[in-house]
Amino acid sequence: MQELIQKLQQEAGLTEAQAKQAIQTMKNFVVEKFPMLESAANKLFGEA
Repeated sequence: MQELIQKLQQEAGLTEAQAKQAIQTMKNFVVEKFPMLESAANKLFGEA
């Protein structure tokens, strides 16, 4: 996930904290809309 954080920092100009929050927000959205993908989201984005 560190690679994604760095990519968000470089390409979107986010701070590390902002990038982590963006990732958490995406994960929460996926789990909310597609609960059956919770396990996959946890593997992809990490446990929160």
